[in-house]
Amino acid sequence: MGRVEGKVAFITGAARGQGRSHAVRLAQEGADIVALDLCQNVGTVPFDGATEADLEQTVKDVEALDRRIVAHQADVRDLAAVQRVVDEGLSQFGHIDVICANAGIGSFAPALELTEEQWQDVVDINLTGVWKTVKAAAPSMVDRGQGGSIILTSSAAGLIAYPNLAHYTAAKHGVTGLMRVLAVELAPHMIRVNSVHPTTVDTPMVQNPATYGLFTGQQGISRQEAEEAFKPLNALPIPWVDAVDISNAVLYLASDESRYVTGTTMVIDAGAMAPYKIPHQA
Repeated sequence: MGRVEGKVAFITGAARGQGRSHAVRLAQEGADIVALDLCQNVGTVPFDGATEADLEQTVKDVEALDRRIVAHQADVRDLAAVQRVVDEGLSQFGHIDVICANAGIGSFAPALELTEEQWQDVVDINLTGVWKTVKAAAPSMVDRGQGGSIILTSSAAGLIAYPNLAHYTAAKHGVTGLMRVLAVELAPHMIRVNSVHPTTVDTPMVQNPATYGLFTGQQGISRQEAEEAFKPLNALPIPWVDAVDISNAVLYLASDESRYVTGTTMVIDAGAMAPYKIPHQA
């Protein structure tokens, strides 16, 4: 029997990256999936967004595991659209037990050089979109009266500062605060709320020229060159973690193994937040 057998997980940003990885990992352990993704580019983001074809691949990956999935294109900034996806999931499966508010974007500039549009897009998707995700799906958990688990994707930037990412850092700190309030407010309903805080992850949000340039100060470098430049970010001698490393943490928080874990910040950062790091050997 799988670790989340019989549960239904609602996942945002599910077309690729961490979101798809969460959907597949939870499906491997018995969950059915309700998935959404914007499947469009965001104008202020310097790399391409997921596509409808990406979301279709997530559907194929989950169905290949003999699990069911409801998947739709929707924008977490649009509460009514998110609610429609949730309602269809409830219609198909009858309940939602796990919420993974994972959708997020990034863009880069010093705080005083950010445009208003850059700030607003990141805060609207990475913070307000998380609240709208919970607002749409959590009432069904409360009404059902059988508890549940809510997992909010924050970041190492939700606990420490990253230069050139003021809007992202502010939004991810906001997610951490939102998690703590929700954990208190929903505890009487046996609904647990936790956040996950990754370091750099091997996903399209990191593997693109704009992000390479942010962390290396160089343009036009290869992935191999970026690997070496990214290693000093972490205490462990690795440039980034894999999406499944975050998914394994999500699986634990979604499962009954963590039935009394709530209000916590689960860090998967390869030591990135250590204040002092021993230099890696060449």
